[in-house]
Amino acid sequence: MSGSLNTPPVTPAALPEAVLSRFAREVAKYPDNDTGRQSAVMACLAIVQQVYGYVSDENEAAIAMYLHMPQIAVREVTTFYNMYNQRPVGKFKLNVCTNLPCQLRDGYQALHHLEKKLGIQMGETTPDGLFTLQQSECLGACADSPVMLVNDRSMCSFMSNEKLDQLIEGLRASVPAGEGQP
Repeated sequence: MSGSLNTPPVTPAALPEAVLSRFAREVAKYPDNDTGRQSAVMACLAIVQQVYGYVSDENEAAIAMYLHMPQIAVREVTTFYNMYNQRPVGKFKLNVCTNLPCQLRDGYQALHHLEKKLGIQMGETTPDGLFTLQQSECLGACADSPVMLVNDRSMCSFMSNEKLDQLIEGLRASVPAGEGQP
């Protein structure tokens, strides 16, 4: 699809006006053409994830329509980066780095400790919906390994089993009573 940004885009019915308004602010940062518009794909994916917790196929289609690009191009971005959830995840998404430097400094031990503590395997979510455990590629903090990222925002370094236990208990304690019950 082509066209000028001066012409309002086709409105994806799947997305509320508040989301589309946020999309428009992101698109405005780029040149006034389809290529410029498409440069906002990562920002639009992040907005959808903030609102819904993950990026559904329907929301990928809505983003593609809004940005005038093929849906497969949006899917390529969604699946390339592990920061985009393609299905619902727990309240706390734990990404443990298992790249070589972290492996050499107990990255797999940290992952396996969390699997045992949470009673789930890598890639799963606890039955109460609080924790999703994922493996991650390099998080760029090799000297601080083993490292992990909580909810794609908070970096945790030097994660010994004791520190992992403290993190999990702290996250559990932060959840209001009644939330996260099976």
